[in-house]
Amino acid sequence: MQHLRQEEPPADVVPAARVETAGAAGGVRGSAAIRPTRGGTLARGRRGGVERNTMRLLHTSDWHLGHTLHEASREDEHAAFLEWLLATIGERDVDALIVTGDVFDSSNPPASAQRSWYRFLVAAGQRRPGLQVVAIAGNHDSAARLEAPREVLAALDVTVVGELPRIDGRVDPDRLLVPLADRDGVRRAWVAAVPYLRPSDLTGFGTEADGEDEDGPAVDPGASRITAAYAEVAALAKSRRRDGEAIILTGHLFAAGGLLSEKSERKIQKGNLEVVSSDSFDGDAAYVALGHLHLAQRVGDRDNVRYAGSPIPLSLDEAGYPHQVVLVELEGARAKSVETIRVPKSVEILRLPESGPARLAEVLPILRDLPADEDPERRGPDRRAFLEVRLLVEATEPSWRSEIESAVAEKSVRLLRVDRASTGTGDAAHEQTDLSLAEVTPEEVFRMKYAREHGGEPWPELLAAFHELLAEAEAER
Repeated sequence: MQHLRQEEPPADVVPAARVETAGAAGGVRGSAAIRPTRGGTLARGRRGGVERNTMRLLHTSDWHLGHTLHEASREDEHAAFLEWLLATIGERDVDALIVTGDVFDSSNPPASAQRSWYRFLVAAGQRRPGLQVVAIAGNHDSAARLEAPREVLAALDVTVVGELPRIDGRVDPDRLLVPLADRDGVRRAWVAAVPYLRPSDLTGFGTEADGEDEDGPAVDPGASRITAAYAEVAALAKSRRRDGEAIILTGHLFAAGGLLSEKSERKIQKGNLEVVSSDSFDGDAAYVALGHLHLAQRVGDRDNVRYAGSPIPLSLDEAGYPHQVVLVELEGARAKSVETIRVPKSVEILRLPESGPARLAEVLPILRDLPADEDPERRGPDRRAFLEVRLLVEATEPSWRSEIESAVAEKSVRLLRVDRASTGTGDAAHEQTDLSLAEVTPEEVFRMKYAREHGGEPWPELLAAFHELLAEAEAER
């Protein structure tokens, strides 16, 4: 069954709404007609007066605007990242920015997070006239919220795809496929802007038989249908492109072999189900831009299939991650180069002692040696390091919290969490009773509750069901 509407390929030039003209005050761009190329061939663009047939794409993901870390705001860190990103777009002469989901940390982000997003989009167009932006929704985003100002954003050369676009029950290729043009208005690439695929998006893809495998373990129908969706999207993109035009696939999903952060990436997959093979992405794609996993990484042995990763650590266990964006230079239909660019760290995360949990008598001297706070009145952005104290504690030490707080009171750190391990000499249950909700994730609360009532760890299927319910609850907020 063909689920995507096949249409005649459009002309070689990008629609007027996607091309910048000399803007009015404030750098906001308008639209203009573009000269067609002769004979349907690709004209060569110019970069700095030099002829070229290349384009530069910058891939970033998982911003999680509005995120808090154990109730601490990340607004200053996000502001620093976005300013750096604006500068990088200008310095590296970027033609298009690809944002692969989780723009926001929740489906109902605070107003400050929404302002950051829209201010960035306006500033990006002003900083780099002609920049095209393509953004998809992730599992943390509200698809409807992200798409709501679609018509307004289109005037800024910004395309947002929150859910798989459909018309008359079929996927709408005109909204799914985004043409990218160089500065001369010559079309160089197509972005198949596939967002995070929810079950409703997968209706009609694959068959019920996809979940059956006589020769081995059952294949998850969800993963199979995702694969079928990508196959049809790739086929449609191929039908639209002309010789020399590249195909860029996007996705917000869990690709097989990917490494994830156990505590910050809320797993809605059922165990190993809905894990998509890298073979799901068409080999003719010049680049596959992925989001969802916070650790920047390649997928399998394909250098052109990448998770950009998050620009800042979103949990304490992500402190050692390399945070980066990916610069892709297209030449014709292929990726000429794929380069990673490190995001400067604006706020450090300290986990002390570095060697692991230690007794209070060993921890306190380390904390007292920390540098003093040079800006106690907070006259500028709060760039104090986040601190996790790793403490080996006995039930007979009731004053440990006040002593730690006193030791760091005037230091240039923000105490987020005291991670306590029992010496085994006290009441283990006591160690958990004074944990605040700010110090634990929903999964940790669930695990502790299960351990108290049933003993041991919840089995994988039960944990998967918990994550599904958690995701549904967050989506309804």
